Amino acid sequence: MDIACSISKSLAKRVVVAKVDGQLWDVQRPFESSGSLELLDFESDEAKQVYWRSSAFILGEACEQHFGGYLCETGTQQDGFFYDIAMPETRTSGVSQTDFAPLKALANRAIQAKQPFERLVATKEDLLRIFAHNKYKTRLIDGQVSEGDSAVVYRCGSVIDISSGPNVPHTGSITAFAVLKNSASYFLGNSNNDSLQRVYGISFPDKKKLAEHQELLEAAARRDHRRIGREQELFFFNQLSPGSAFFLPHGARIYNTLISFIRGKYWEHGFEEVVTPNMFNTELWKQSGHWQKYQDVMFKLDVNKEQFALKPMNCPGHCLMFGLRDRSYRELPLRFADFGVLHRNEASGALSGLTRVRRFQQGDAHIFCMQSQVKSEIMGALNLLKEVYGVFGFTFKLKLSTRPENYIGEIGVWDRAEQQLQEALDEFGAVWELNPGDGAFYGPKIDITICDALGRDQQCATIQLDFQLPERFQLQFRAPGADDGEFQRPVIIHRAILGSVERMIAILTEHFAGKWPLWLSPRQVMVVPVTGAVYEYAERVRQQLHAAGFYVDVDVGADTLNKKIRSAELAQYNFICVVGAREKDEGSVNVRSRDDADTKAKGQTVSIDAFIGKLGALKNKQMLA
Repeated sequence: MDIACSISKSLAKRVVVAKVDGQLWDVQRPFESSGSLELLDFESDEAKQVYWRSSAFILGEACEQHFGGYLCETGTQQDGFFYDIAMPETRTSGVSQTDFAPLKALANRAIQAKQPFERLVATKEDLLRIFAHNKYKTRLIDGQVSEGDSAVVYRCGSVIDISSGPNVPHTGSITAFAVLKNSASYFLGNSNNDSLQRVYGISFPDKKKLAEHQELLEAAARRDHRRIGREQELFFFNQLSPGSAFFLPHGARIYNTLISFIRGKYWEHGFEEVVTPNMFNTELWKQSGHWQKYQDVMFKLDVNKEQFALKPMNCPGHCLMFGLRDRSYRELPLRFADFGVLHRNEASGALSGLTRVRRFQQGDAHIFCMQSQVKSEIMGALNLLKEVYGVFGFTFKLKLSTRPENYIGEIGVWDRAEQQLQEALDEFGAVWELNPGDGAFYGPKIDITICDALGRDQQCATIQLDFQLPERFQLQFRAPGADDGEFQRPVIIHRAILGSVERMIAILTEHFAGKWPLWLSPRQVMVVPVTGAVYEYAERVRQQLHAAGFYVDVDVGADTLNKKIRSAELAQYNFICVVGAREKDEGSVNVRSRDDADTKAKGQTVSIDAFIGKLGALKNKQMLA
């Protein structure tokens, strides 16, 4: 902090955390030796997380004072922080919005007190003694700290908590604080454990940023896919099958259009679609290595005294396909695409509309290739991604995650693979950043984050190299120029563009705010007859448009003409065709376009054939408006 003050007072006021030789440090912590130094303010993603981690202490103190009970787990998210609380037995109800104001008042009191964050190192024995009154903290300590080891804790006000840090100097560093929402959760995310209450918060270094964020939240609420899905009758959920969406006819239209869109892209890019079983003997998952990591989120069944499970991913089944017979290098790259239904037994508290479900489908593919083909296949995947996201109007960010400490395989193979990924990213031409050491243990990966209409980052696609599965399944191909039957291992590229179809529908619903572009719209045309005398003609228009492949309805209700038109506008029909005696005589329609303000007051009259031709051209171009 002294260094920041010596540079400028404004910097000292803005700085959140220091970075010494690549490691984050409390700004109050003294230099222990010479080294490189960066001073990070709130605009840095790393500093945001530090700022919100410190703010979580303030939220925890407020919750402890307001509710009593026990503080459990805390954490930061992409936008803010949370604290889990075990309510005291004397309180019969959970957290509600009426608690938000008193929580904020207690938080502001802590902020005004400028309570310092004190960094301490304690042994496991000391930690268990400090938290002896809190069974949740002692269980966390037992799971996170080995016998004889120590851990870092921070004390701030009345709260002491396990935290690797760093944190801001004192609570007065937090300028604008708000309590956002609450939900139920389970301790350690396990439904077999105690039920807890989770409180979410957000904080910023100035009140203007908080106001802007709250405006963004209000806009997001208006665009919430759950609300739009209900209003437009796209999908719903039922407790008889929690976490599994029921797609109504209009929602199924969007669902099927997305799959057809990706299926068309697969054809253009040389993918072969396959169909694999939904249920496998658990021996498959043990062989693939998924059992050790995923068994808790797999739906298991006993069949003929053997254990089976519904598949949570497609890759092991594709490995069985590749290994069905001998393969030659001439067959590579082999690109398997699969829209198979997947199931993951997500905790009930984690389920959230279409963004977190138990039953879903992916635009999933696995590419089996030689190491020499990795770069060209990555380039192909990036170009496909650019084509798909361009149609939706998304911008995106790329991040290359490289070899972690717990990697498997040979360093030379990793180095070559990472070099090919870097070359592909450079050649692709988009800006990308390096994320050292964050790859999966079985291969480096490219993470893709899209940016929606509200400027929010959404994780959807991933491109992942895999050296492990070919080893586990003993996959091989006859190498080029092999005279004596020499075989080599393929590399697998896991590649998903949409992520899950369900999650992508949620993102698109909010991105378009329910105003679907024509090619994706479940309500493309509404025919509105002026009087009952032209009902028959209106129905003929509907039939012609339906025969041409468009989703079209006709309104023969008792409302006035203006009210029918307004109802169709609110329902987000792309086009409204008004027909009266003149249109009947001419074989035409009077067209109003949702996306063309000039036609809303008075439409344009065109022949039915011309209108169908125009619709077809717009649909094929997959334009956003």
